[in-house]
Amino acid sequence: MIRLRNRQNMTHEPVSGGINPTLQQDDYELKNTNPHLGGERLTSTYDLVEQTHHLYVRVVKAKELSLGVDPYVEVKLGNYRGRTRHFEKKTNPEWNQVFAFSKERVQSSILEVYVKDKEMFGRDEYIGKVVFDLNEVTTRVPPDSPLAAQWYRLDDRRGQGEIMLAVWMGTQADEAFPEAWHSDASFAHGEGVFNVRSKVYVSPKLWYLRVNVIEAQDVIANDRGRVPEVSMKVEVGNQVVRTKISSVRTMNPLWNEDFVFVAAEPFEEHLVLTIEDRVHHSRDEVLGTLSLPLTMFEKRLDHRPVHSRWFNLERYGVGESKFSSRVHIRVCLEGAYHVLDESTLYISDTRPTAKQLWKQPCGILEVGILGAQGLLPMKMKDGRGSTDAYCVAKYGQKWVRTRTILDTLSPKWNEQYTWEVYDPCTVITMGVFDNCHLGAEKPGTGRDARIGKVRIRLSTLEAHRIYTHSYPLLVLHPSGVKKMGELQLAVRFTTLSLANMVYIYGHPLLPKMHYLNPLTVNQVDTLRYQAMNIVAVRLGRAEPPLRKEVVEYMLDVDSHIWSMRRSKANFFRIMSLLSGLFSVSKWFNNVCEWRNPITTVLVHILFLILLWYPELILPTICLYMFLIGLWNYRFRARHPPHMDPKLSWAEAVHPDELDEEFDTFPTSRQPDIVRMRYDRIRSIAGRIQTVVGDLATQGERVGSLLSWRDPRATSLFVVFSLISAVILYVTPFRVVTLVGGLYMLRHPKFRSKLPSVPSNFFKRLPAKSDSLL
Repeated sequence: MIRLRNRQNMTHEPVSGGINPTLQQDDYELKNTNPHLGGERLTSTYDLVEQTHHLYVRVVKAKELSLGVDPYVEVKLGNYRGRTRHFEKKTNPEWNQVFAFSKERVQSSILEVYVKDKEMFGRDEYIGKVVFDLNEVTTRVPPDSPLAAQWYRLDDRRGQGEIMLAVWMGTQADEAFPEAWHSDASFAHGEGVFNVRSKVYVSPKLWYLRVNVIEAQDVIANDRGRVPEVSMKVEVGNQVVRTKISSVRTMNPLWNEDFVFVAAEPFEEHLVLTIEDRVHHSRDEVLGTLSLPLTMFEKRLDHRPVHSRWFNLERYGVGESKFSSRVHIRVCLEGAYHVLDESTLYISDTRPTAKQLWKQPCGILEVGILGAQGLLPMKMKDGRGSTDAYCVAKYGQKWVRTRTILDTLSPKWNEQYTWEVYDPCTVITMGVFDNCHLGAEKPGTGRDARIGKVRIRLSTLEAHRIYTHSYPLLVLHPSGVKKMGELQLAVRFTTLSLANMVYIYGHPLLPKMHYLNPLTVNQVDTLRYQAMNIVAVRLGRAEPPLRKEVVEYMLDVDSHIWSMRRSKANFFRIMSLLSGLFSVSKWFNNVCEWRNPITTVLVHILFLILLWYPELILPTICLYMFLIGLWNYRFRARHPPHMDPKLSWAEAVHPDELDEEFDTFPTSRQPDIVRMRYDRIRSIAGRIQTVVGDLATQGERVGSLLSWRDPRATSLFVVFSLISAVILYVTPFRVVTLVGGLYMLRHPKFRSKLPSVPSNFFKRLPAKSDSLL
């Protein structure tokens, strides 16, 4: 399936001058940090962040206000002012709103709470006020119970009215923190007030819907004089597939085709079946339709067969004669699969859909999102660069979003979140974004700009250790790789059971249905794309919404797009793996050529020992791997891996290759540029074609040894095989191995520079390459 994806505007360039080309590689490295975690009073839930103190003001309600006023409350602390919504002509309004003022920015020792009358024109008058001395405000830290609100008499000119308030000094661990109005977000207004809050989201529960279209009965074409060419269209939401045209040209067409869709709870879409008649190569006529709610289908938790059912289609026909056909289908919701919405290379959840099949968690992941440093300005505000940053973390079905810190290049979030871990071989993804929905923009015009992303694989973390590092935020722009800043994190992975952890490492990564009844590669790719769209749409409905561009960036929706840079990176990854084999081959060749006589003599001694005591071969190999593991323990990584621009081949990439990577699909470039890139792809494909052809040739030569395609070569090989069988039968295996080993390790004086006889014989064997056009 071809996906028409527009990649324009998906990457925002920073507004400032970018990065110095001479930036050192050290700026891309992970840095150790030493934050003061937990503060003075350690708590069980907030010990991975720096403790921040806030003044909380809960405005509950008022009573006995003057008649005819439109009341609202204004909370004033120094230069900061926070307002509630206003009510029209109400004497007993209820607001139940919380205001939070950062203690670091407190500019006054007096807190003033005004009740004001909203005037349509002119200046608002205050009805009354309550004044608090901050030195007398009580301090509360969870798990203390919430502070009870109290009634306060307004300092009212008219001598009436009371307001219920609660004022206390607390930390970010307070349960009022996520929903509070924050003084550092005072510039947001309108809908932007909701878009700056922190929030926890849960991905919708995804199911695979398997539809087996078997057959239909009593299908009659609108034109009675012809046999219908019938196919069936199957729809679930925006997912549409069609069967082939039935090969049975009768009134009872037969298909027996299997399709898989993605559905999300609550099931809002219907399964729609449409029988169509191909009357022309460009036109189909509808012969009948059927719409079924997904809630009526069985939820299967294993691979047992599901009973098929007959359904009557909606009546159709022409004139007075009407017919009703029916369709035979088998439908079920697959609960034993894990619906993939992210790549298996950095998957964060492997549990099946059905909760009945979940295992017990094996660990707890705790992440403290401390803050960011050195962010580049992403937009202009009052003639200067500015960034309104927030962080999103995704692991499993749980997404978290920190509050937005406005107008700063070094935001401090200090928010901590926890996830249950069901498999340690999973990855948590964290991204930083610039909030472009603060209330001043026109609806639908802004897109939250990506600043950078960090991935941490849990299996690379030591249990019960706190990792405090500053991760570089690297983003690939059309102008090259840029460091957008640094994200400061504190991470701790706690294992619950060592035995359970060992048990998990011996089991498959995905649920067993992925192996008993596997999906095809094309199905997995298509279904993942549909699942990502469903997740993006559902999370976009939340308040505040987690927007589509954020979800797509976190799930790497464009990872399938062709990239010359990624191809080079993967090629050099393969070469790096094979370099070890090449090194061993080169070392063995040096041993055979007696470049270092001492090494060659030692290899002879080792060979003779293993030959006379073959039972030592496997123990020696295992002991050797054990010793290598112990030796490498000294050089083990001390921190989690991070984005590596050198490994990604992002530092030395050609500008045209970057322009091609950020091009739209289909392309929007000029024809001459497209022609040049097409010729480049042809050149690369030609080299790959040559390599694949050489591999096929070698394999065909092996097959031609006994195929009698070359009668003389096969005769020689058959006679050689017979003689070898007799010699090997009468000669002890140890002697054969000794002779072969000494022959391979013989001195260069006894070697010839010409190719060996077996090599000459093999290269003369025929292949099918001479039969290609």
